[in-house]
Amino acid sequence: MAAPKKGRRQSAPGKPGRSLVFILIALVALTGGMFLSGHTTPRLGIDLAGGTSITLEAKNEPGQKNAINPDNMNTAVDIINNRVNGLGVSEAEVQTQGDKNIIVNIPKGSNEKQAREQVGTTAQLYFRPVITQAPGQPTPEPSTSPSSGTDKEKDKDKATDKATDKATDKATDKAGSPSGTPTSQGRAVSEALKADPTPSASDKAKDKDKGGKKDETPKPDPATAKLQEQFTKLDCTDKKQRAAAGRGIKPSDPTIACGKSPDGKTWDKFILAPAELNGKDVDDAKAAINQQSGAWVVNMEFTKGGSKKFSQTTSKLSQQQPPQNQFAIVLDGEVASAPSVNTTLSANAEISGSFNQESAKDLANILSYGALPLTFHEQSVTTVSPALGGEQLKAGLIAGAIGLALVIIYLVAYYRGLSLIAIASLLVSAALTYTIMTLLGPTIKFALNLPAVCGAIVAIGITADSFIVFFERVRDEIREGRTLRPAVERGWPRARRTILVSDFVSFLAAAVLFVVTVGKVQGFAFTLGLTTLLDVVVVFFFTKPLMTLMARKKFFASGHKWSGLDPQRLGAKPPLRRSRRTTAPPAGPVDPKEA
Repeated sequence: MAAPKKGRRQSAPGKPGRSLVFILIALVALTGGMFLSGHTTPRLGIDLAGGTSITLEAKNEPGQKNAINPDNMNTAVDIINNRVNGLGVSEAEVQTQGDKNIIVNIPKGSNEKQAREQVGTTAQLYFRPVITQAPGQPTPEPSTSPSSGTDKEKDKDKATDKATDKATDKATDKAGSPSGTPTSQGRAVSEALKADPTPSASDKAKDKDKGGKKDETPKPDPATAKLQEQFTKLDCTDKKQRAAAGRGIKPSDPTIACGKSPDGKTWDKFILAPAELNGKDVDDAKAAINQQSGAWVVNMEFTKGGSKKFSQTTSKLSQQQPPQNQFAIVLDGEVASAPSVNTTLSANAEISGSFNQESAKDLANILSYGALPLTFHEQSVTTVSPALGGEQLKAGLIAGAIGLALVIIYLVAYYRGLSLIAIASLLVSAALTYTIMTLLGPTIKFALNLPAVCGAIVAIGITADSFIVFFERVRDEIREGRTLRPAVERGWPRARRTILVSDFVSFLAAAVLFVVTVGKVQGFAFTLGLTTLLDVVVVFFFTKPLMTLMARKKFFASGHKWSGLDPQRLGAKPPLRRSRRTTAPPAGPVDPKEA
């Protein structure tokens, strides 16, 4: 038995049907996921949908080094995000770009001027003693029975009032606050504010003489009454009310505020005394594990001036009853935490509670942000009207349609029947790109901007180039005199190598561009990289298997003149044939007669 001849090893045809089924299942799954998520169109960026995009650049404070780090930048993103969304801005985006930039995208229809003012200011961190704490819903007002009512109605009203008061007290006690009827809360507010050394306008009015004598009749404090009324009506479960609570209040004035309850699932509301300390009094804050209890805690260190003020404040709070022994940590008008004070503290403090690693680190970042050695400067502000954005989107889609039409015309004119395989591959690539971009919107907040559209248009040429490389390798094999089926299997390894090298170079360029650029150019790089990866998937799992199946069809296998694989048009060489060996003449002299 003869040994096999050395030479190029042919690729096995495999089972092309499996690859086609795989790509079909992927398409169905992505399309189904798109409809199930409720997002059937890609999320548009600011330049297409309209709105304002603000680029902030982080700067180190004088004397501070290495302050621009991922922890500080992520904390700044959280603060700015809470501010912008607290204004009622829907679907605003705040994210880091590069090492020292933050991009804030504010969609159309929002209060862009107010949002711009908010993102450009430094976060305000204050420490305020707690006067009153209650569940976040509006406090029910005590109902009064009409004097003309019957005894039965009066008894019913009294029973209702008693049940309401009992429920309110129970809910408030559960939240760690005193009994919460409006009357008792009002007395608590008045007593706490009277004990505060900062006199209000009404307190000064009481000190004036009336007719040369002091007015000994106690007068109601309008400031206290107004604060109590605001507290009673405050609904911290309402996002707008929560954002507006305590806005525009000076640090030296009492205020109302909202904050998450310890379980993190519900909201509490507070009446807070004037601020005793601010964020600049905090020197450092870190999340750590208590060596004795093994629980997560937050350790704070104060500056020299902050230590003195903190010691005086904790000395007073440690003598009070809950919740007036609590110290509210207020960031941008919202209570981040309200720990209790059990003893006098000075330079250092430890905040304990039901912390896990994430929540302890979040609170430490908030405390550190008050003294965060970073400032942010506006690097650029871009405002796009919805009409202009719509025109840009329309122009981008027209440009893409023209580019796709030119590619299809070229494929049909040059490759004829093979163009059907190329067009089908382009449609599959377009469907994958569309569904994936649509799903990336709600998952990673990917927004399709104008540079991203340009990247998709460029990808049409890259994808078509892969088909052309494969087709030309097959045609080269036919020119060598081979039939179509062996030509497809011999041409694929050479085409595969070229396609992978070409796509790797394109993906590497997109990755470098994504890393080193900031802002909208990253949209171009991201789309270019995504479509390059999809090109490899489509060529390997759709174009090659489909070409293998078509090679078995008579229209292509016979080299029809409209198939694009006509051997005569391609200038194919005739099949190599071995010539018959002639018989050698006999040795010795030849008889002339026989010759």
